[in-house]
Amino acid sequence: MDKKKVLIVTQEMEPYTLASEIASIARKLPQHIQEKGMEIRVLMPRYGTINERRHRLHEVVRLSGMNIIVDDDDFPLIIKVASLPGARMQVYFLDNEDFFKRKAIFEDAKGKPFEDNVDRMIFFCKGVIETVKKFGWPPDIVHCHGWMTSLIPLYLKTAYKTEPLFQNSKVVYSLYNADLDEKYTEEFASKASINDLEPEDLIPYRHDEKIVLHKGALAFSDAVIVGSEELRDDLQGQLKEFKNPSLEFQQPEAYLSAYMEFYNSLLEQEVE
Repeated sequence: MDKKKVLIVTQEMEPYTLASEIASIARKLPQHIQEKGMEIRVLMPRYGTINERRHRLHEVVRLSGMNIIVDDDDFPLIIKVASLPGARMQVYFLDNEDFFKRKAIFEDAKGKPFEDNVDRMIFFCKGVIETVKKFGWPPDIVHCHGWMTSLIPLYLKTAYKTEPLFQNSKVVYSLYNADLDEKYTEEFASKASINDLEPEDLIPYRHDEKIVLHKGALAFSDAVIVGSEELRDDLQGQLKEFKNPSLEFQQPEAYLSAYMEFYNSLLEQEVE
């Protein structure tokens, strides 16, 4: 029997970024599910805060060289890889000088969010899908962690819905409190409308006049996992409206086995 394939896409991961609830889960989860017999790929951004020498990153030439279009401009996508310390597993990093060279992750030294965070997110989400296509590796589960990954459910269910590699993929979105705090604009909608999408396809990402990325991601996900213990009130409301399978917040000592069970229950649905 073929091993089930799980793609973990995350905006943060220890030891490459500072400790956070996302970074901790993204570090432990892939190793656990690999040890339980599943095949794993992990993709994340190559922020300028990541020390390439210390973590022994190197470019994967056969995967690099693509251009990703964001707002009618072409941006080269460089793929790097590193072996995760203490695990028999590799992590792939998506890099681009315009978006990820700066020595900070989401905001400048004064705590002001970068003006191009939306562009960086679009580049990353589209780049992830194009990279998996280059792998030629069909994931049974695509598990997204963090708002930086929140366009992937939309893209997989719309712009890439005829792509054979993703035909049987179950998209799981982990819901965390942290979000992109920006006004919803037509510019956001048109920029994120990659391939043949229309700006109206982005309406689920709108709430009043704000961008609520988690809301949009839920609209296109097959399942959701609550990653933050004290979920924001508005997210709790959206969760109540979610009709697909969901897993409530799990304490640190329990989440690895609970996530594994949840994956298996989604994969069993496929078989029925």
